[in-house]
Amino acid sequence: MENKSKNKFLRKANSAKKDEFYTQLTYIERELGHYKEHFKGKVVLCNCDDPRVSNFFHFFSYNFENLGLKKLISTCYRSQSADLFSENKSEKAIYLEYTGDKNGDNIPNPEEIGIKHLKGDGDFRSQECIELLKEADIVVTNPPFSLFREYVEQLIEYDKKFIIIGNLNAITYKEIFSLIKDNKIWLGCTLDGRNIWFRIPDSYEKYHKIEDGIKYAFVASTVWFTNLDYKKRHEDIDLYKTYYGNESDYPKYDHYDAINVNKTKEIPKDYEGYIGVPITFLNKFNPDQFEIIEGLNRYSILDGPTEKTRGKYLAQVNGKPIYVRIVIKNKKLINNI
Repeated sequence: MENKSKNKFLRKANSAKKDEFYTQLTYIERELGHYKEHFKGKVVLCNCDDPRVSNFFHFFSYNFENLGLKKLISTCYRSQSADLFSENKSEKAIYLEYTGDKNGDNIPNPEEIGIKHLKGDGDFRSQECIELLKEADIVVTNPPFSLFREYVEQLIEYDKKFIIIGNLNAITYKEIFSLIKDNKIWLGCTLDGRNIWFRIPDSYEKYHKIEDGIKYAFVASTVWFTNLDYKKRHEDIDLYKTYYGNESDYPKYDHYDAINVNKTKEIPKDYEGYIGVPITFLNKFNPDQFEIIEGLNRYSILDGPTEKTRGKYLAQVNGKPIYVRIVIKNKKLINNI
């Protein structure tokens, strides 16, 4: 119930298409530190970022040489003012290009950053923004909450590497879950679906707190999604529970042949069949240790209702529906000795 109530703000933002949630620098620094080797010689695109308040642009411009970047591009939606570089408000959408420090002070000065106008409104779906996407090697941003599926679809279509912020419940979207199952995207390293603070525009009437004159919103179930690999992703989950001899602790679903596990730490090390786990399992998922088989909600996440499953609640135990489960199979079965 706690996450549900705290997500009311996010749902209202979705319905009103108020998607300007600016990620704090500390969250960006913690996550991107796990991918340093991926950035050398690469073009990075932040294509949902107002440079006045974008900590993604700040991070990459101030760490340009340290990461060995080739170029940084940031696109800005229409009618944003480039106060960082000019006292005049821009009537047009802009994009910025930064190719590194030129005067030796190790600071991205305004005169070192190319400011260019876009013909359109800067929407990531516009053709001119797609051309910038084609130029990029890696996309890093916080895309609009209400357009997350469409945004990811575009990244996959153009075969881009990415590190983006989204909501944990996006895992339950058929399009996203299919990519996770096929090991084409996965969760990032540092955010585990807990609640984090986002800066929001001054014009927003709904907010949770103000600090130093800046408005913030508290958003639940926030995670990183990426298709860049990192070391921690290949660490095995330590398993110490056993199924055999404790079968009553692991009831089966009423309409699906798998045992139910309510917490990742309770996954049995010796069960050879299908295991249903909460979606938070993906925070620790090691593709070398487990295989993802299916997603269960009312129906299959992958297939929806079929003639065989229609009218049956698949994520149900002893007549009681439970929240979404991911069905997995252990690749490294540990038998009792």
